[in-house]
Amino acid sequence: MKRQYFFVQTDGFYGAYYENKQPSNMAFIVMLGDNVDDFLAKTAVKWLHRKGFNCLAMSPAKNDYGHHNYPLERFEKAIEFLKSQGNKKIGIVGASTTGMLALIAASYYPEITLTLAFTPSDFVMEGFYRDGLDGMRERPGDNESTVSYRGKPLPYLPYAYRHPEYWQSIQKETKGTGNIACSRKMFDESEKRHPLREEEKICVEKINGHFVCIGAEDDTLWNTCKYIHRMDKRLKTHPHSCTYDMLTYKYGTHFIFPESMLRLALPFGKNFVMGLVFRSAKEHPKECRQTRLYIDEELSRILSRWQNDE
Repeated sequence: MKRQYFFVQTDGFYGAYYENKQPSNMAFIVMLGDNVDDFLAKTAVKWLHRKGFNCLAMSPAKNDYGHHNYPLERFEKAIEFLKSQGNKKIGIVGASTTGMLALIAASYYPEITLTLAFTPSDFVMEGFYRDGLDGMRERPGDNESTVSYRGKPLPYLPYAYRHPEYWQSIQKETKGTGNIACSRKMFDESEKRHPLREEEKICVEKINGHFVCIGAEDDTLWNTCKYIHRMDKRLKTHPHSCTYDMLTYKYGTHFIFPESMLRLALPFGKNFVMGLVFRSAKEHPKECRQTRLYIDEELSRILSRWQNDE
């Protein structure tokens, strides 16, 4: 796919713009994958192109899934660029950590009028690195948030453990489960040791337009359904102008993507591959697939409505 690259030093953000071959005046900021042109990012772009959107993929840096004091101002620059290309509507999509990031960005920038957050948290996470220090795949930052604004880290929920105990606890929780990763107990312990404060919560009531949160009860990384239900409860007690859908399911795993998107990524053997990654996908393939079909249907409706709304 043809793409135009952007760099922090010259453009204020790291990204790649994938213009749709079919003319469109609507675009999505895509926060998926470890890099702006890796397999997952390009799969999401293809899926959104088929839906009729331009795409600007963004990530912290090339081949870096770590998130530590990611400047929200990068979204400001990205939005300016998208507007300069004639995009009248701007959406954002993220999953896992970037599902959280998508919600935060939308709460700061009203130009974003559709937000899709897969398996998000309802709070700002502590920053983390993936630099392999001391043989650990991931480690917490040192007094760093995942996100910063105007040079200051946003308040965050600190992890229960420090380096190297942080990654060791994830390895211990994961071992023998049949899952690629388990950190749910660690996140529960984090809230037990540090009860969530108001300033650490994402102000979803400030989001403009429409937003969607999607999660499954069998998520092994964190209890995203609990977080989604808390956001729903928050909106019932905080004034807001946005509309929203909170989509939670029993099965679907942490990779709870629409079936048509997963089919683009894995045309053959997707149930087998998903079963290698998450035990629930192996034990409940039909239920997980049905969830993905439900999500496909719901997102098709939501995207169509956003496209056609004046």
